[in-house]
Amino acid sequence: MTPPFEPSALFRRGNDLLAQGRPADALADFNAALQAVGAHPDVLNSRGIALQMLGRHAEALADFDRALAFAATNPMIHANRGAALTELGRLADAARSLTTAVGLDPGNATTLHNYGNVLRDLDRTAEALSAYDRALALRPDYVDALIARGLALMDLKRLDEAKASFANALARAPDHPKARLNAAIRDLLAGDIGNGFAGYEWRWRNPPNDSWLRDFPQPLWLGREDIVGKTLLLHAEQGLGDTLHFCRYAALAAERGARVVLEVQRPLVRLLASLEGVAQIVARGDALPAFDLHCPLMSLPLAFGTVARHTPYIQAAPSDWSTRLPSGRRIGLAWSGNPALKNDRHRSIPLARFAPLMDGTALVSAQKDFRPGDAAFAQGCIADFGAELADFADTAALIAALDVVISVDTAAAHLAGALGKPVYILLPYIGTDWRWGVDGETTPWYPTAKLLRQPAPGDWDSVIARLKAELKL
Repeated sequence: MTPPFEPSALFRRGNDLLAQGRPADALADFNAALQAVGAHPDVLNSRGIALQMLGRHAEALADFDRALAFAATNPMIHANRGAALTELGRLADAARSLTTAVGLDPGNATTLHNYGNVLRDLDRTAEALSAYDRALALRPDYVDALIARGLALMDLKRLDEAKASFANALARAPDHPKARLNAAIRDLLAGDIGNGFAGYEWRWRNPPNDSWLRDFPQPLWLGREDIVGKTLLLHAEQGLGDTLHFCRYAALAAERGARVVLEVQRPLVRLLASLEGVAQIVARGDALPAFDLHCPLMSLPLAFGTVARHTPYIQAAPSDWSTRLPSGRRIGLAWSGNPALKNDRHRSIPLARFAPLMDGTALVSAQKDFRPGDAAFAQGCIADFGAELADFADTAALIAALDVVISVDTAAAHLAGALGKPVYILLPYIGTDWRWGVDGETTPWYPTAKLLRQPAPGDWDSVIARLKAELKL
């Protein structure tokens, strides 16, 4: 039974402070209110919300659990508990809490939207879409649900419907940054490069990209101004693979008469120092020379209005790898990427799943690091030279000595493609990056690449069986 409670001035003020975005001040009031009235679900729930806003999710979860001991049928407390569990990465538990919340209050569009988001993160995409549709039936102008619905439809490869969902969102909120960006990504995924890259400039108003925006006094160059005789700074903005992908445009800038300064991540400096068109290379974080204009690397397709198709555009330094690698056919393998990437659970593959390729075939690791579970399996199955790969120049020299590379969607795939090396790029069904499109085996970005796609979510076995047949192993 819920204990009797007369809302105190402290409790009311705490909720006002929450509404003002002042969770630390609100927390002090809720703590004082709890001292005055004891454990009460309304105060515990509000304090949990304040803790959530402060990033203290485990403490928030404890408050929601205590609140439910008094108010087990309160749908908002179940919904808030689901939000805390989501932040803690306990998605299955979050889904159960949100299922309860929806069951207790099926007319709450916000809860349905949040429920859909958790289901989508669990790859229960069709169920997520249903949750978004239910939320939109209640609130047709719910822009966040329209965007989330579009993302779910993209996961399901229903690109025309996704476009309509984003258009619906933008009709209600024309300058909504998330709607603009995801509409652009949908266009890129569909192969509409012109509209896609134009809209992709909205990334600067979306996290985490907004934190990467460089505040230079020099003007941004997006292709309109004459750059003859000007010094143009091209700077990396996202991952290593993105830098390897778009650094090719340095040559086009030089052809237009610019003196190109290229700023990249430190592990790429030695490799890209001899990139065609680059007059000077700088490691990110080091002092920059004087320049007249600047452009982020991933804005270059917009600036030039084209897919730069020339490959190879990266050269590996001479090395002795050809004399050191196992004899016979030399097949490189990169099976995992950065685990911090949200989509890594879809794109990276446990090394053991490549066992069908390893029967009598010497594979060479084309990546530097092994995950713990992979390291135990790797002994005797794959040649590992990771200790000798100090940077990407070393990795490029190794890849140049291979006959073919197999890679998931990570920097190794871009490096092999940029070197003009035959490469099989293994792509997940869910979360396929926009640059690879949704179907087909070829890509205009890398003529020597062949794209092998999961036929269904999680089905790497079919991909590896196809790969084995392609390689005639």
